[in-house]
Amino acid sequence: MNGLLGKILTGICAIVILWCGSQSALAGMLSDRLAQYPNWDARSILGRSEGELTYPEWFRGRWIATSTLVEQIAPLAPAIVTPGFESNRQYIDKPIEFTVQFVPRDPTKDVKFSPLNLPKLQSNLPAPQIIADRAFNGLNIAAAYLGAANVKSVKIDPQNPTKQITQLTQDRQLEAFVTGFDLEIPAPDRFISTELSQQVFRTSATIYLNTVETTTSYQYSATPIPKITATQISAIYLSPQDPDYFGTRGRAVALYKYRLNLLPASDERR
Repeated sequence: MNGLLGKILTGICAIVILWCGSQSALAGMLSDRLAQYPNWDARSILGRSEGELTYPEWFRGRWIATSTLVEQIAPLAPAIVTPGFESNRQYIDKPIEFTVQFVPRDPTKDVKFSPLNLPKLQSNLPAPQIIADRAFNGLNIAAAYLGAANVKSVKIDPQNPTKQITQLTQDRQLEAFVTGFDLEIPAPDRFISTELSQQVFRTSATIYLNTVETTTSYQYSATPIPKITATQISAIYLSPQDPDYFGTRGRAVALYKYRLNLLPASDERR
């Protein structure tokens, strides 16, 4: 099971980058967090947990994404090492490619009705925000990391847009939902996001829980063709249910550093 779980933990870090927020963090807070890597002694304290993360307009469209694991660290090894950590070494410097897309959010979802039960005029609606197509992206990423034959479906909870359920073969299920997030916009062509997500991996015999903190710094370039590059750090924290939890004293048990590249899909070049 460790091999599959390792793939899932690696794949979910990639999936997490495709969820998104609305207001910026205190200036420089997330930049400072990235600069402190790998000295992350505790997870970030993020106050916001409602709503969806939203992306800059330059994310709009369909992209071919390449994710490459460039470094992994087990800060508490050899005393505490997460399942699958060693098997994840096979992904170092191995590019994983998948297709993702970002779409306008339907502004009518936020329309409130007047006492006369009349909706607002279309012309008065706010401009649509750009969000990730989570079901589309999650399915493609899971297939890229786990193999398409191992993935039955990826669904988003209609009551919680940040809750993603990935159904695998052999009655295995991965559930992930965002518990906190924030973002920072240092410049028009820069975007930094961070979020905490709770993961629950279920099989017929076991349940494995943990928390993932993912902080990503994106850089956009418009010429000669649109391109987005990014550095991403994902930290794995044990859940209180884990017998080794108190031994960690709140510190991460695994750190993964990725290099991300997004290029327009052939039908999106502009």
